[in-house]
Amino acid sequence: MAAPKVGFVSLGCPKALVDSERMLTRLREEGYEISPTYQGADLVVVNTCGFIDSAKQESIEAIGEALVENGRVIVTGCLGSQAESIRAIHPKVLDITGPQQYEAVVAAVRTHAPISIETGACHVPMPPQGVRLTPSHYAYLKIAEGCNNHCSFCIIPALRGRLASRTLAEILREAETLVASGVRELLVISQDTGAYGADRNFGERAARREDLHSLCVELGKLGVWVRLHYVYPYPHVDRIIPLMQDNKILPYLDVPFQHGSPAILKAMKRPAAVENNLKRIQSWREACPDLTLRSSFIVGFPGETDADFELLIEFLREARLDRVGCFQYSAVSGAAANALPDAVPEAIKEERWERLMQTQADISAARQQERIGKVVEAIIDEAGEVYIGRSHADAPEIDGVIRIDSRRRLFPGDILKVLIQAADDYDCSGINIEDID
Repeated sequence: MAAPKVGFVSLGCPKALVDSERMLTRLREEGYEISPTYQGADLVVVNTCGFIDSAKQESIEAIGEALVENGRVIVTGCLGSQAESIRAIHPKVLDITGPQQYEAVVAAVRTHAPISIETGACHVPMPPQGVRLTPSHYAYLKIAEGCNNHCSFCIIPALRGRLASRTLAEILREAETLVASGVRELLVISQDTGAYGADRNFGERAARREDLHSLCVELGKLGVWVRLHYVYPYPHVDRIIPLMQDNKILPYLDVPFQHGSPAILKAMKRPAAVENNLKRIQSWREACPDLTLRSSFIVGFPGETDADFELLIEFLREARLDRVGCFQYSAVSGAAANALPDAVPEAIKEERWERLMQTQADISAARQQERIGKVVEAIIDEAGEVYIGRSHADAPEIDGVIRIDSRRRLFPGDILKVLIQAADDYDCSGINIEDID
């Protein structure tokens, strides 16, 4: 008799994707098959996101779709921490667990889709890297759970708890395993990557300091691309920049600055002053001229005046960031910002969002033009008549790409040098330098 099949829907951020990989690995180890369709599954697990209202709505809709298409659904992830609200909308779900509760999900699957006596419980040998949901040449490396910050717009600490860093040894074992499996790019993630190790270092009592710098030093020895995401601008981040200049890790920083007005940053309970951020950006670029900076911002935060927004626009113009994402403020159930006065009307949020994105598009276009004529290293993501790749300046899924002409056949994961010949606001085109006569 065949083993039960489990369908899986993974929503939300890369951190949730890693959670899905871990759950899928555990289920496969126990002998469960994975179904790519609702119809072929004995039940479906939906790993939800519950950060902002639009993500919650997407999760609720995904649960509903799975119930319609399959009928037997287990819910997990961030929205799972709000079990009562889920059951109020979808009372027929089989079970609900919160984020990071891998064993509880596996136990729920065992209960509702047990492996029969005829089939017999078995342990399925898995490759050391387990099940992965990314292409084979890159992988997310989650270094910590939770967050110790108390940003007024965010409920992540309530959903995922306080900062809990993995040991350096554990992270390096996973990284080495991924590299041995063929991964050429490690994307380092957590809720607050810059705070890595802060919960594990206790002065002289610590036998070995484990922080972001020591982690980057060790990852830089693996001979693959290492890219940092979600790095708050703590002072010690300055120590990472020389590693980028020395090609130990990619010269790429994803720093969520969030705003350019001191008053709004204070209301958000965000660290660092605007003037300090601009000075830091300048010093980082002086130390590492090839540095690419990505950031995200929120417009329409409660109390944001026209003057506050103008300060944000001025910050963008001075910072000249390479990559920017922007969100219109959305109230999150349980967030402290909900109690703040002077809500910004939706029409003004939309207007400010459009202006910010146009301002940044102009900046990005200018930054992109500076790349023309340069030779960059690129990693291939897709093979075809025209190859699709990325440079150090381009994280997968969220940044631009390079369209590459090459007479030599290339494969995903190949790394080559490319001459950039053209660029638009976000993407570039170039040629394999081996093809240049």
